[in-house]
Amino acid sequence: MIERADQQVLNYVSKAADAAHGVLRADQRLDFAKRLRARIEIELHGSRKPRDVSKVLARFGDPVALVEREAGRLAAAGIATMRSRPPAAPTSVPVTTPTTAPSAGPVTAPSAAPVANPASGPAPASGAPPKEEAGATLRFAAVADGRDLPPGVREHRGVARERPTRRPGMDLPFAGLRKAAMFSANPLATDGRDARTIVKEHPRDAASMVILVMAALLVPFDLPPVAIFQVPVMVWAFGAALVLFSDTWTIRDKVLGIGAPLLGYSVGGVLIGGLRVGTEAGLSAFVTQFFDVSGTMFMIGTALGVVWLAYRLLDVT
Repeated sequence: MIERADQQVLNYVSKAADAAHGVLRADQRLDFAKRLRARIEIELHGSRKPRDVSKVLARFGDPVALVEREAGRLAAAGIATMRSRPPAAPTSVPVTTPTTAPSAGPVTAPSAAPVANPASGPAPASGAPPKEEAGATLRFAAVADGRDLPPGVREHRGVARERPTRRPGMDLPFAGLRKAAMFSANPLATDGRDARTIVKEHPRDAASMVILVMAALLVPFDLPPVAIFQVPVMVWAFGAALVLFSDTWTIRDKVLGIGAPLLGYSVGGVLIGGLRVGTEAGLSAFVTQFFDVSGTMFMIGTALGVVWLAYRLLDVT
């Protein structure tokens, strides 16, 4: 449990350090990562429960936003960063040697060309716009308008400009589900929400769901009971115990995940069995129909419960 919580914090701090590349200097990145880790530990108050760690990290927000805030703080304090560092100034200026004037006329001394100060950059040419100050944002040439473009290009460019910008993933249905199913994905690319990372950080929770699925799959085999207990029931009880002792799901999630198979077995068996025998059949016919459909309803309930637990595990992480 402690190792899982530490891994969550380490992943978060690593993302922040990666986002600081190209924004902060090496010493600033190291100091920022240390202070971020210390602040997270203060907010945890000594807790090592993965759910508490997830809540604290959610309050901190996007690591990229934290890096931007740190860069803004340093800029306001007048501390140079990688982003605010001025470009390197040229150290030398090419000198043109004036040629000797023809002997036919008087020799006039060439006018002294302005010598650039290495600290201030090259001097502007005649008629050129004033140079930018050191550290200022470089100005690029303005983009030409579409007056000289073909009519078709102008029309499609106007449509593209007027089209509203959509949030990432809006045009991809079930994008979160596909991201979670990327077993071989890079955790940094999926924000740690791919199946491999989730299983690695929650091995006991993943094992409990697998055991519940195995209990449902053993129902059709009609295995001999152990003492007075059916084998699928024993396997289900073991998986249910692992779910109950988990510190990831809430009490509501555990009740729904474990109660769905029981609800399907009892209520589903009664309803479906009663509908199959009708109102004129006797008790023995109803009992026969109940046991015929209760196993199938147990499997359906188990599937629904495991799907809910998996969804909540993905949502919590």
